[in-house]
Amino acid sequence: MDDRGRPFGAWLRELAATVAGRALDAAFPPVCLACGEAVLTPDGLCSGCWSQLVPISRPFCPVLGLPFASDMGEGALSVQAIADPPPFSRARSAVAYTDLARKLVSKLKYSDRPEIALFCARMMVCAGHELLGSDGVLVPVPLHRARQRQRRYNQSAELARAIGRLANCTLDTDLVVRHRHTIQQVGLNASQRTRNVDGAFRVNVAKLDRLGARRVVLIDDVLTTGATVSAAAKALKRAGVSQVDVLSFARVVFDADMTV
Repeated sequence: MDDRGRPFGAWLRELAATVAGRALDAAFPPVCLACGEAVLTPDGLCSGCWSQLVPISRPFCPVLGLPFASDMGEGALSVQAIADPPPFSRARSAVAYTDLARKLVSKLKYSDRPEIALFCARMMVCAGHELLGSDGVLVPVPLHRARQRQRRYNQSAELARAIGRLANCTLDTDLVVRHRHTIQQVGLNASQRTRNVDGAFRVNVAKLDRLGARRVVLIDDVLTTGATVSAAAKALKRAGVSQVDVLSFARVVFDADMTV
């Protein structure tokens, strides 16, 4: 036993792990996830990159999560939520889709950097704390199997797994399937995005029956027009899910005809 009452073997293993960790840090010092500059702790950003993130905080639309320029009063909805109510109940996002957020998402999706999901998930858990609970199940927005083979992994599933671990939430990566191979949404305006994903998702009803009447929280990397999560939410509602919420890392605010 050591002086804290631990078995000697456990103390030795802990010491070895600490030494190994410090050796790795010395050989491969942690770097900023965005720019590659040296940082003190892994899985984070340098101060310069961190300052370029724009967290979304209250006041915002309680339905769409769109930030308000000023406090509109309790329960006030955005013009967009009033004019075109979404099929989901609430959407929350951690940050605005700035150039830095775009860079992180791009690295996560296209540069084989799934470890970025942990950083994003930490911010998503804070932003979406009111959506995360034992009554809900996390469901990542799925990729078509052909696109997932091309990328090797689904970035939304990586985010959902990290959130599930951090917030101790139930996760189901196969409840919703993208059965139609759509073109990429990048470069399409709002109406084109809606048509592109209309009917693209299918719900595994057998899995839904086993889950029971639980709320679904759709997880995605970026919320732009909301067309993709809306199409998935409609499929879930048709299958019998009573409430669908949405949680994303970043969200875009723009005019309906703007392309992203």
